[in-house]
Amino acid sequence: MPPLPLRKDAVRNRQKIIDVGRRLVDEGTPIQLNDVARVASVGVATVYRHFPSPEALLETVATPGIEALITHAERTLQGDDPWAALSDYLHAGAAAVLVDASLSSVFASPVDALPHITVLKQRLTEVFGQLLDRAHASGSADPNVTQADLLPLMCGVVYAATMHSAADAEDRSAAARRYLTIVLEGIRTRA
Repeated sequence: MPPLPLRKDAVRNRQKIIDVGRRLVDEGTPIQLNDVARVASVGVATVYRHFPSPEALLETVATPGIEALITHAERTLQGDDPWAALSDYLHAGAAAVLVDASLSSVFASPVDALPHITVLKQRLTEVFGQLLDRAHASGSADPNVTQADLLPLMCGVVYAATMHSAADAEDRSAAARRYLTIVLEGIRTRA
Protein backbone atom coordinates (compact mmCIF):
# COMPACT_ATOMS: atom_id res chain seq x y z
CA MET A 1 0.00 0.00 0.00
CA PRO A 2 1.51 3.37 -0.99
CA PRO A 3 2.18 5.89 1.78
CA LEU A 4 -0.51 8.46 2.41
CA PRO A 5 0.16 11.86 0.85
CA LEU A 6 1.48 14.51 3.22
CA ARG A 7 -0.81 17.24 4.50
CA LYS A 8 -0.13 20.72 3.11
CA ASP A 9 1.45 21.91 6.37
CA ALA A 10 3.68 18.83 6.46
CA VAL A 11 4.77 19.49 2.86
CA ARG A 12 5.56 23.11 3.79
CA ASN A 13 7.52 22.06 6.87
CA ARG A 14 9.47 19.46 4.90
CA GLN A 15 10.40 22.06 2.28
CA LYS A 16 11.46 24.53 4.98
CA ILE A 17 13.72 21.86 6.46
CA ILE A 18 15.23 21.07 3.05
CA ASP A 19 15.76 24.78 2.36
CA VAL A 20 17.61 25.20 5.67
CA GLY A 21 19.67 22.08 4.91
CA ARG A 22 20.57 23.51 1.50
CA ARG A 23 21.58 26.82 3.08
CA LEU A 24 23.77 25.10 5.68
CA VAL A 25 25.49 23.03 2.99
CA ASP A 26 26.07 26.14 0.88
CA GLU A 27 27.56 27.91 3.90
CA GLY A 28 29.81 24.95 4.69
CA THR A 29 28.09 24.40 8.04
CA PRO A 30 27.61 20.80 9.22
CA ILE A 31 23.97 19.74 9.40
CA GLN A 32 22.75 19.26 12.97
CA LEU A 33 19.05 18.39 13.05
CA ASN A 34 18.36 20.36 16.25
CA ASP A 35 19.88 23.46 14.62
CA VAL A 36 17.85 22.82 11.47
CA ALA A 37 14.65 22.72 13.56
CA ARG A 38 15.50 26.02 15.23
CA VAL A 39 16.37 27.82 11.97
CA ALA A 40 13.36 26.36 10.13
CA SER A 41 11.06 27.31 13.04
CA VAL A 42 9.68 23.80 13.36
CA GLY A 43 9.77 21.29 16.17
CA VAL A 44 12.68 18.91 16.51
CA ALA A 45 10.26 15.97 16.26
CA THR A 46 9.04 17.37 12.93
CA VAL A 47 12.57 17.37 11.56
CA TYR A 48 13.24 13.82 12.76
CA ARG A 49 9.91 12.64 11.38
CA HIS A 50 10.97 13.75 7.89
CA PHE A 51 14.71 13.07 8.21
CA PRO A 52 15.85 10.46 10.73
CA SER A 53 19.50 11.55 10.41
CA PRO A 54 21.62 14.44 9.16
CA GLU A 55 22.78 12.14 6.36
CA ALA A 56 19.20 11.63 5.20
CA LEU A 57 18.71 15.40 4.98
CA LEU A 58 22.05 15.85 3.21
CA GLU A 59 21.13 13.16 0.67
CA THR A 60 17.76 14.84 0.09
CA VAL A 61 19.55 18.14 -0.52
CA ALA A 62 21.91 16.38 -2.97
CA THR A 63 19.17 14.50 -4.86
CA PRO A 64 18.40 17.19 -7.50
CA GLY A 65 22.10 17.53 -8.30
CA ILE A 66 22.56 13.77 -8.71
CA GLU A 67 19.43 13.56 -10.87
CA ALA A 68 20.73 16.42 -13.03
CA LEU A 69 24.05 14.60 -13.52
CA ILE A 70 22.22 11.43 -14.54
CA THR A 71 20.10 13.37 -17.03
CA HIS A 72 23.21 15.07 -18.42
CA ALA A 73 25.06 11.75 -18.72
CA GLU A 74 22.11 10.09 -20.47
CA ARG A 75 21.86 13.01 -22.88
CA THR A 76 25.60 12.95 -23.69
CA LEU A 77 25.36 9.20 -24.22
CA GLN A 78 23.15 9.94 -27.23
CA GLY A 79 25.87 11.99 -28.94
CA ASP A 80 27.78 10.79 -32.00
CA ASP A 81 31.29 11.48 -30.66
CA PRO A 82 32.14 9.13 -27.76
CA TRP A 83 35.19 11.15 -26.71
CA ALA A 84 33.25 14.43 -26.69
CA ALA A 85 30.46 12.75 -24.70
CA LEU A 86 32.86 11.43 -22.04
CA SER A 87 34.71 14.73 -21.83
CA ASP A 88 31.49 16.73 -21.62
CA TYR A 89 30.12 14.54 -18.86
CA LEU A 90 33.32 14.70 -16.80
CA HIS A 91 33.45 18.48 -17.14
CA ALA A 92 29.79 18.71 -16.07
CA GLY A 93 30.47 16.41 -13.11
CA ALA A 94 33.43 18.45 -11.89
CA ALA A 95 31.46 21.68 -12.27
CA ALA A 96 28.49 20.24 -10.36
CA VAL A 97 30.62 19.09 -7.44
CA LEU A 98 32.33 22.48 -7.25
CA VAL A 99 28.98 24.26 -7.10
CA ASP A 100 27.13 21.84 -4.80
CA ALA A 101 29.08 20.73 -1.72
CA SER A 102 26.42 18.15 -0.86
CA LEU A 103 27.43 16.06 -3.87
CA SER A 104 30.99 15.31 -2.81
CA SER A 105 29.86 14.31 0.69
CA VAL A 106 27.15 12.02 -0.63
CA PHE A 107 29.40 10.49 -3.30
CA ALA A 108 32.16 9.87 -0.74
CA SER A 109 29.89 8.22 1.81
CA PRO A 110 30.37 4.43 1.92
CA VAL A 111 26.80 3.93 3.19
CA ASP A 112 23.64 5.63 1.99
CA ALA A 113 20.92 6.71 4.43
CA LEU A 114 18.18 6.67 1.79
CA PRO A 115 17.54 3.73 -0.57
CA HIS A 116 16.79 6.02 -3.52
CA ILE A 117 20.28 7.53 -3.24
CA THR A 118 21.78 4.06 -3.69
CA VAL A 119 19.67 3.61 -6.83
CA LEU A 120 20.67 7.04 -8.18
CA LYS A 121 24.37 6.44 -7.51
CA GLN A 122 24.17 3.05 -9.21
CA ARG A 123 22.49 4.61 -12.26
CA LEU A 124 25.12 7.34 -12.44
CA THR A 125 27.89 4.75 -12.24
CA GLU A 126 26.19 2.68 -14.95
CA VAL A 127 25.84 5.59 -17.38
CA PHE A 128 29.39 6.75 -16.65
CA GLY A 129 30.57 3.22 -17.45
CA GLN A 130 28.66 3.29 -20.74
CA LEU A 131 30.29 6.61 -21.67
CA LEU A 132 33.75 5.23 -20.89
CA ASP A 133 33.01 1.96 -22.74
CA ARG A 134 31.95 3.92 -25.84
CA ALA A 135 35.16 5.97 -25.68
CA HIS A 136 37.17 2.74 -25.37
CA ALA A 137 35.28 1.11 -28.25
CA SER A 138 35.88 4.13 -30.50
CA GLY A 139 39.59 3.99 -29.76
CA SER A 140 39.58 7.50 -28.34
CA ALA A 141 40.30 6.55 -24.71
CA ASP A 142 43.16 4.44 -23.42
CA PRO A 143 41.67 0.95 -22.97
CA ASN A 144 43.68 0.49 -19.77
CA VAL A 145 41.90 3.39 -18.04
CA THR A 146 38.97 2.25 -15.90
CA GLN A 147 36.19 3.91 -13.96
CA ALA A 148 38.15 3.04 -10.84
CA ASP A 149 41.03 5.10 -12.26
CA LEU A 150 38.92 8.08 -13.22
CA LEU A 151 37.00 8.48 -9.96
CA PRO A 152 40.02 9.42 -7.80
CA LEU A 153 41.37 11.57 -10.64
CA MET A 154 38.09 13.49 -10.68
CA CYS A 155 38.30 13.89 -6.90
CA GLY A 156 41.84 15.18 -7.35
CA VAL A 157 40.74 17.71 -9.96
CA VAL A 158 38.01 19.07 -7.70
CA TYR A 159 40.30 19.10 -4.66
CA ALA A 160 43.07 20.88 -6.53
CA ALA A 161 40.65 23.45 -7.94
CA THR A 162 39.20 24.05 -4.49
CA MET A 163 42.46 24.21 -2.57
CA HIS A 164 44.76 25.92 -5.03
CA SER A 165 42.50 28.51 -6.61
CA ALA A 166 41.25 31.83 -5.35
CA ALA A 167 38.12 31.81 -3.25
CA ASP A 168 36.18 33.06 -6.26
CA ALA A 169 33.86 30.40 -7.72
CA GLU A 170 34.71 31.45 -11.27
CA ASP A 171 38.45 30.95 -10.61
CA ARG A 172 37.77 27.50 -9.12
CA SER A 173 35.67 26.53 -12.14
CA ALA A 174 38.35 27.73 -14.56
CA ALA A 175 41.02 25.82 -12.64
CA ALA A 176 38.90 22.66 -12.63
CA ARG A 177 38.38 22.91 -16.40
CA ARG A 178 42.12 23.37 -16.91
CA TYR A 179 43.10 20.49 -14.60
CA LEU A 180 40.47 18.18 -16.10
CA THR A 181 41.64 19.01 -19.61
CA ILE A 182 45.14 17.92 -18.58
CA VAL A 183 43.78 14.65 -17.15
CA LEU A 184 41.71 13.99 -20.26
CA GLU A 185 44.70 14.58 -22.53
CA GLY A 186 46.52 11.98 -20.48
CA ILE A 187 43.92 9.27 -21.10
CA ARG A 188 43.18 10.11 -24.72
CA THR A 189 44.63 7.86 -27.38
CA ARG A 190 46.12 9.25 -30.55
CA ALA A 191 45.98 7.73 -34.02
